[in-house]
Amino acid sequence: MKKLIVALLLALVPLLVVASGGVHLDDADIDVGDQGSLQRGAKYFVNYCLSCHSAKFQRFNRTARDLGLTEDEVKENLMFTTDKIGDPMNIAMDPENANSWFGVTPPDLSVISRARGVDWIYTYLRSFYLDESRPFGVNNMVFPDVGMPHVLWNLQGTRKAVFTEHEGQKVFQRFEQVTPGSMSSEEFDSAMRDLTAFLSYVAEPIQLERQRLGVRVLLFIAVFFVLAYLLKKEYWKDVH
Repeated sequence: MKKLIVALLLALVPLLVVASGGVHLDDADIDVGDQGSLQRGAKYFVNYCLSCHSAKFQRFNRTARDLGLTEDEVKENLMFTTDKIGDPMNIAMDPENANSWFGVTPPDLSVISRARGVDWIYTYLRSFYLDESRPFGVNNMVFPDVGMPHVLWNLQGTRKAVFTEHEGQKVFQRFEQVTPGSMSSEEFDSAMRDLTAFLSYVAEPIQLERQRLGVRVLLFIAVFFVLAYLLKKEYWKDVH
């Protein structure tokens, strides 16, 4: 059994490396139970992401209910692509135009946190740096040669990546600030944590209820196991 567990863990290592691109991922430390965080994350999503990236499996009225907002608040602050509260979070951009502008249609982000993981998203959002060789003048440490512009540059500012040479390969050392943004480094990290939390919620809106239900099921199984064991002993006491 021990050998089997070790073999499974070793098999997972390459998958984790591929998922992160070999880059250290920072701990997102999100809380999807924090409605304030989710509300702020929803604001960042509709203002900076929804113009290109949809979340078509999430509806505005569901967002209102789960985030503790009224439908009027959602209509006034979050709905810019439709006027129907029951519509999904789609974009107004035509897919053909998106493909011609960016070279690829921007992906839907409904389940991106399930596909990539919250640590990947959190690190990705904070890892853009200046790169004149790229079409939009930026690159990303987590997603090399990314085709997306740094839409959050006005919040974070612009940074350059400092590399050193090691055995003929470039090794990342640190980021250096070039121009300041409207947020401090700590404020930007907090904002990206909120945005990551919202994307995690969108990927599975029922996750908190699932966790609560899971605890109850485990407690039921534990109690049932004790009762079943005692009943088994009672039935078999004369045999043993």
